[in-house]
Amino acid sequence: MTTASSTAVPTLIGSVQRALRLLEAVGAYRDGAPAKQLARQAGLPLPTAYHLLRTLAHEGYLRRENGVFRLGAAAANLTAAPGLRSRAVPETGDRPASVADSLGHWRDIIGVPVYCAVYCDGEIEVIAVADVPDAPAAEEWASFRETGHAHAIGQCLLAQLDEKAREDHLDRHPVRPLTRYSVRDRAALLERLRTLRRGEPVIERQEYTLGTVCAAIPVTAGATIAAMAISVPLDREERLLPAVEQLRGEVASLLRSFVFSISI
Repeated sequence: MTTASSTAVPTLIGSVQRALRLLEAVGAYRDGAPAKQLARQAGLPLPTAYHLLRTLAHEGYLRRENGVFRLGAAAANLTAAPGLRSRAVPETGDRPASVADSLGHWRDIIGVPVYCAVYCDGEIEVIAVADVPDAPAAEEWASFRETGHAHAIGQCLLAQLDEKAREDHLDRHPVRPLTRYSVRDRAALLERLRTLRRGEPVIERQEYTLGTVCAAIPVTAGATIAAMAISVPLDREERLLPAVEQLRGEVASLLRSFVFSISI
């Protein structure tokens, strides 16, 4: 006699199945594909497909650029090494050292979380983070994209923009204090950015997250506006400046060797 448990049909969630079919469809196109094409390949009505694509993009499994959808960071993270979270689609085949490769290396030798971000299409994009359980990265409790005025990596990127681009960014993402240590208003932020000396680290103490201090350095990679950053707990603040100087030396060495690729 067959028991009920052996014949029970597993409960399947249709929306999950449809989302997975869309992910598989996106993965088949290296350069991405528009919603209409993905819906057709996945066998879904366009409104359903578009709703799921937007949800997957919001959660980071996809990214939408110029009308096409590509795999996003969360999808890449499913197969990433422990402690390494990329926010860019990894390249395949023979290639220079990627951002994710380099960040993992620097995390190991410096012993602190390491971040990489770029300024792309008018927005701050953190494209990779490397940390370990005993030295976790800062939690993104408020969107890094919208709060560039309050964290070191954002301030470092904003400092590299021309005046028009910087003003445009702040029009779209107004300055607002996140902690009692945050820059208070737009005028104060612009004054701070104007006083930064070219190439020097940007230091931020508890402006984004209480109990965390950060430092960022600008990175020259062709026409890309980029920055690398580190963070440490406030009770280890003495590690901040030596660690960021070590990071600057590592980045400079890698750039001189022409084997570093920032993929956006």
